Amino acid sequence: MAESLYERYMKAAAANRVHGETCEGCSPDARCDTSQRLYESFSRLQDAYLVQKKQKRG
Repeated sequence: MAESLYERYMKAAAANRVHGETCEGCSPDARCDTSQRLYESFSRLQDAYLVQKKQKRG
């Protein structure tokens, strides 16, 4: 069975968080290329999930 949008969103959030905890190239003020890619993926999935949730309510 395909993963739901929520599951993909949560996995992206976890990947972003784990990377931030372990990457020596990242800081609170700057992201490395990998971190930027992970954050953008998380952000897109989060936006899509919130739009989907809003559509279901309304």
